[in-house]
Amino acid sequence: MNTTMVAVMLATSIVIGLIGLIAFLWGLKSGQFDDEKKMMQGVLFDSEEDLRLAAKETKNNTKDNQ
Repeated sequence: MNTTMVAVMLATSIVIGLIGLIAFLWGLKSGQFDDEKKMMQGVLFDSEEDLRLAAKETKNNTKDNQ
């Protein structure tokens, strides 16, 4: 009985792992992990002061939306 249970658990974990691997590879191939906005944010702000002002504006915008 224990051997059967171990075999079922092993097979199930392998199947779940393969599904996860396939989903990850599909995400890589389809560009799900490409974050163009994040890379472009570094170009937009030149100095620390600009970053502080942008953070303050974002904080004010979230307060206004609530």
